[in-house]
Amino acid sequence: MKVEFVHRHRFRTRAEARLRVATWIADFSNTRRRHSANDGLPPVTFERQVIEKRQASSALVRAAVA
Repeated sequence: MKVEFVHRHRFRTRAEARLRVATWIADFSNTRRRHSANDGLPPVTFERQVIEKRQASSALVRAAVA
């Protein structure tokens, strides 16, 4: 991302940089490509699993405290 986008543009403010980077990610990031760092899962699937595990862990902690 830095090579393909950030270093090729100048941003007037941090807010502009955040907005343009977020737009670039949403438009050009391949959300279906499998990643070896994610155990061979696409990013969206991996993130969904992480969220589900965090929610389950939080529920266990809440139940243990109550």
